[in-house]
Parts: sequence; C-alpha cells; structure tokens
Amino acid sequence: MPELKCKDPVAVNLWYAIAPLEDVKDARVQRSVLLEQPIAYTRNDAGDVVTWACEGRPGDAPGDRALPVKERFGYFWTTLGMPERDIFPIPEYEEEDRRNIHAASFGVNASAPRLVENFLDMGHFPFVHTDILGAEPHTEVKEYFVEVSEERDEILASNCKFWQPMAAASSSGGADVDYIYRVPHPFCSVLYKSSPLDDGRNDVIAIFIQPFNQEQVRVHMLLSLLDDNSDDTQIRLFQQTIFGQDKPILENQYPKRLPLDPRAETPIRADKSAIAYRRWLSGKGVAYGVIPPSA
Repeated sequence: MPELKCKDPVAVNLWYAIAPLEDVKDARVQRSVLLEQPIAYTRNDAGDVVTWACEGRPGDAPGDRALPVKERFGYFWTTLGMPERDIFPIPEYEEEDRRNIHAASFGVNASAPRLVENFLDMGHFPFVHTDILGAEPHTEVKEYFVEVSEERDEILASNCKFWQPMAAASSSGGADVDYIYRVPHPFCSVLYKSSPLDDGRNDVIAIFIQPFNQEQVRVHMLLSLLDDNSDDTQIRLFQQTIFGQDKPILENQYPKRLPLDPRAETPIRADKSAIAYRRWLSGKGVAYGVIPPSA
C-alpha cells in the first residue's frame, strides 16, 4: 500500500461509496480517486467487485494493494483505513414496495463538508430552487429540533417543515413538506421527506460523498421512493435539475473548505443543523475538507 497523502485518520478510517454497482458490469478496469489516492476497480472472475490502490495506472491485479469492499444501497464502498464501524443503515432501502434508484453521480469543485451543509439547508430553497422546492413569500424556516446522538454517532434534525411548490417528481401542486435530516457519517447525509403518495411514510434521498481531494468531490445520490407513477428518467431528471441549481452555488463558495471556528458561525435559527454539524466534525477531530478551529 503506498503512503497516503491524506493524513487525517478520521477521514482515512471511513467507508466511502465509489460507484453504483450497475456501472461495474464486467471485467473492464475503471479508475477513480479517494482522498488523493488513485484507485482502480473491476469485477473478478467470480463476479465480485474488487478494488485496489494504484499509482497513476491500475496495473493488472490488486495484489497486496487490495482494498476492502462492501456492497450497500446499490453501490460498492471501500476504505483506505480500518473503520471501527460498519456502514450506517438505511432500513427503508430493504422495503419491498420501494423504488431504489441511483439518481446520478456529480463532480463538484467543493469540499465534502460544504456539500453536506448545503444539503441540510432549507433556507436556500426559495432562492435557489425557485418554484420547485420553494417560492416567495414562503421563506420562513420554522423552528425545528436538532439532536446529536453519541450512541448512534449521528446528527438528527426533526420537525422540519417547509412549503414547496413541487416537492417531488410525482407532486401535482404545492404543499407543506415534513423533513427529517440525518448525518450518520461526516461526508454523507440522509433526508426523509413526506411522500406525496403515502401520508404515513417518507421518501428517502441520500448523498454519499467521495472526496477526490480536500476541494473536489464526487457525490452519489440514492433515491428510495414510494412512487409508482413516474418513470426512472423523469425521477432522475427532477433530481438532476435540483442538483444542477446547487452546483454553481457550491463551487462559488469561499473558502471551499468548511470553517469550523465558532466565530465563523452565524447563530440564526435556519443554521441550527449546520452549527451542530460543524461542532460535530470539530469534536470528532475531522481535519479533511475543513478549516480547523484556530488554536
């Protein structure tokens, strides 16, 4: 195994989604980057996904550079280190009546924490996703609750409500939408939102971020929906439209890395989950893709 350029042990010892399994179909060797380390992946003769560290070119076989692989939520995951925890669960993914869809993978010139923080932010809906996820004069972010669980090692923001003109591809009009945000991994987040087709259950949208380096990432988006009306193309186009509106905002943020110094926080209600997220990262000692608090 080559010496790692990433010196953050927290980041090194995490699991990362690398590619949707549907894109790893045969023995063709494909390349990617994780935490500045070039990697390669393919399927072996037994049909299993294998991945390994490489230097510039994949080489012929993993050898002693092989990395562990887990298949979860329609993606294969790997790590450059030795994670103490398994990949976090998403129980809804296993429900038989759900449609589990890989919406897209997007390259973004921003840090992984910037993407998570943007994902948690309801306040930008009316201004960035106008007439889709929000619209004036419905700009208020109502009071919600944020819990940081040491037992589960995650953040949960609940009782989030926001009026949206078109909350999902299957929506037929505006509605108040209930949200629950979950951050079970420093560079991943899961959103539960009320389904327009079933009042008692939630649709699930998850982002799994693969940092190429501290300021460039690839983000994989999973959908687990209760939607029987829309075709896959329609659903994917809806989510890709939303992300296409976010991408230039993310790439123009400065600094690209997320500041963790408390003096960089703006203590307003809309930022409650973002403040909790920054403090959680700081408490875990995450140093990758962030600007650590000053001494």
